[in-house]
Amino acid sequence: MSQPPFKQRVAAGLADERVRRAVKLATLHKVAARGAGMSRLRNPEELRDLAARIKQHTLRRLPDYLELFAARVEGSGGRVHFAAGAADACRIVCGIARESGARLAVKAKSMVSEEIHLNAALQAAGVRVVETDLGEFIVQIDNDRPSHIVTPIIHKDRKRVAVAMQRETGCAYTEDPRELSEVARVHLRDIFRRCDLGITGVNFGVAETGSLCVCTNEGNGRMTMTRPRVHVALMGIEKLVPRLTDLAVFLKLLARSSTGQPLTTYTTLITGPRRPGEADGPEHLHVVILDNGRSPLLGGEFESVLRCIRCGACLNACPVYRNIGGHAYGGVYPGPIGALVTPLLSTPERHAELPRASSLCGACAVACPVKIDIPELLVKLRRDTLAAAPLGKRVAMRVWRWLMLSPRRYSWAQRRLPLLVRRGPDGWITGGAGPLAAWLSQRDLPPLPPRTFREWWRANR
Repeated sequence: MSQPPFKQRVAAGLADERVRRAVKLATLHKVAARGAGMSRLRNPEELRDLAARIKQHTLRRLPDYLELFAARVEGSGGRVHFAAGAADACRIVCGIARESGARLAVKAKSMVSEEIHLNAALQAAGVRVVETDLGEFIVQIDNDRPSHIVTPIIHKDRKRVAVAMQRETGCAYTEDPRELSEVARVHLRDIFRRCDLGITGVNFGVAETGSLCVCTNEGNGRMTMTRPRVHVALMGIEKLVPRLTDLAVFLKLLARSSTGQPLTTYTTLITGPRRPGEADGPEHLHVVILDNGRSPLLGGEFESVLRCIRCGACLNACPVYRNIGGHAYGGVYPGPIGALVTPLLSTPERHAELPRASSLCGACAVACPVKIDIPELLVKLRRDTLAAAPLGKRVAMRVWRWLMLSPRRYSWAQRRLPLLVRRGPDGWITGGAGPLAAWLSQRDLPPLPPRTFREWWRANR
């Protein structure tokens, strides 16, 4: 879909005080909860190191683990489909729906399905799709889109949720969370009763056993996997872990990094379809493994991006995300990780503004459970997309480089800096001229010293 330019999206995010307030309250709460949750671990930093090493090992041997995982899934009675891109994945899922005669699909929260725009493809194929995660359900009935990896409606307050629920279900207006949840539960129960296709994402695929691990805080995920006749699980190629013992490491980190919980309320492992004598589960299991731009990152300097377990911790920690919200990023994946993933999985030049939408404060790297050095990768992506940067910025950076390469030129510029800044009554720098105006509009700097270091050195050496 066509979208407004990046600066317009940012301006809209900054102007919506209600959204900014909702996002700020939610993310600060999550940051505090993460800190408390991680502090209860005996060795959180060692655990993060181990998780990073496991992920890196898996990526280095990904073809072998994909082959093993596919063999184990099919050995358990499931079917594996490899999709090179979004169109291939949609074609595969629509084909499964057509072959099974499905007309009503229920769907648990899945970022990969958002990435490939699966809902639109299924609806075009004559299949009604109903989101069953409460946040995704609100997004769907509001004709909106998620603004957070874990909390899709982090940008909405109770009033907006209540209005959407009343409009969709005809219920009495209420802003009470328990009552709204009950309305959704009753509404979706009938959908679950009639559905014939279930679609989920996959938090982790275990190569050793061919098991799928799906983590949710609502029972809808488990219902989506076990109630319909056919279950389709969508996963990116990077979601594998080698063994069940490795899975335990990530389960300790995922929920703590996201919401501060020791474990998600529903942590479900499924291995193959329903077997004779089992009470529930799908008759047919299909696992669709998506590449969609991931494999070119393997072995390169951006490979570590594929460690991401989609916990959302970097979004919660990011001061930029907290102020502009998720929609300003213009893609499925917002926040610091989105500023990397969105350009890298598509065309970096089309999203050259995203890696520059960061203060490089490093809060995201501190929060990341698998120790992705997001600030370093953002700087590298800025380098690679320099040609797509605005002309003024490119000129400014070249002038800066020219000044910094010569002590004489640097000293000359330093003496003229006071002429380019505006000072407040207390001497603090509150604004500037030319290119400094926009930069200083978001920063206050302490007063300039009465003399430079060079002047002090000459007087005191």
